[in-house]
Amino acid sequence: MAGNVPGQPLRRRLRADDDAFGAVGDYAGSFLIKGGLELSAGYDTNPARLNKPVGSPVYVVAPDLLVVSDWERHALVADLRGSFSGYTNNMPATIDGFASPSPVEINRPDFTGHVDGRFDVDRDLKLTSQLRLRLATDNPGSPNVQAGLQKYPVYAAYGTTLGFDQTFNRFQVAAGATIDRTAYTDSKLTDGSTFSNDDRDFNQYGGVGRFSYELKPGLKPFVEIEGDNRVHDQAADRNGYLRDSSGGYAKVGSSFEFSRILTGEVSIGYSARSYVDPRLSQLSGFLTSGSLIWNASGLTTVKFNTDTQIAETTIPGSSGVLVHTYAAEVDHDFRRWLTAIGKFTYGTYDYQNQGRNDKTYSLEGNLIYKLNRNIWIKGSLRHDILDSNQPGSSSQGTVVMLGVRLQN
Repeated sequence: MAGNVPGQPLRRRLRADDDAFGAVGDYAGSFLIKGGLELSAGYDTNPARLNKPVGSPVYVVAPDLLVVSDWERHALVADLRGSFSGYTNNMPATIDGFASPSPVEINRPDFTGHVDGRFDVDRDLKLTSQLRLRLATDNPGSPNVQAGLQKYPVYAAYGTTLGFDQTFNRFQVAAGATIDRTAYTDSKLTDGSTFSNDDRDFNQYGGVGRFSYELKPGLKPFVEIEGDNRVHDQAADRNGYLRDSSGGYAKVGSSFEFSRILTGEVSIGYSARSYVDPRLSQLSGFLTSGSLIWNASGLTTVKFNTDTQIAETTIPGSSGVLVHTYAAEVDHDFRRWLTAIGKFTYGTYDYQNQGRNDKTYSLEGNLIYKLNRNIWIKGSLRHDILDSNQPGSSSQGTVVMLGVRLQN
């Protein structure tokens, strides 16, 4: 007899699954939980991104967890992804022309996580929130990396957004207040001493608003405006510069959703930041941001991402770093169980008032063999280039990895 037995709760309706080798997950009450763990090993020809390459074997441990609520109203999503890259060889402490007789430990943790909540007051009004955390180190090759380090200091960037989303027919208003903090651990030097990074710690207070209009189904132009203040724990940094600042951006763009063939959004705008110290000039520039997914066919997907940030720096006299990144990715399924992924990333780093301009290029290829829903085998090859107009700062490195992904 089909259907439910009288007196028993209704069975959970199963959702259509179009990925025969995707993680199934498990339900805990009304939450769907999917977890994974990638274990890989290989070789990096230049992990510290030095001008004169020094290679090392490398291993990576990368867990991830996705928790999604399955409610008729309201929503809660937690997306947590981390990794630890361990290198068996230490590197010469040579950063931007400085050298130390002791080697540097370059093991690098990395974690990105956010928890998003939505409370549906009614059909048109929703209260939104987000908790976020990023744990990482400065990038190898960055001029912010100190000379004479024993290991890279770790920083934590964490914060929250509280806001609302109100719909008026086709017009939509979304706004939120943001609070974020960035804090660094002390630097451990090769001579056994420590160096405080308290001058790099700061709080950021801001607000953001987006106004959009559904021009037609699948096309929603918008205007977004953001403003914030950064307040450092120490008024002056290690070089005597006052780095408290205020800034923001304004951008216009549109979101797309055309028959699931093209989805995402793109925008352009302008960003600026002014500093308390009169010796630090305003840092400004055009920004691009967006994320597009094009389902070219049933077997091929093309992805494009771009972003612009104004980052902090410790370089004396430099206001900050205007960072532009562009990334393109093509995924192709030769079979449902065999996928090839090609990626290309390009970035520019403009250090204000220093005449330093860095360009980064990264070309990566991945091949994934899916044994079943729970076990995948993955091989990857990546080549990175740092092209700097600063003498002795350019570098190249190639990374080859082979590993396994376990998921549920």
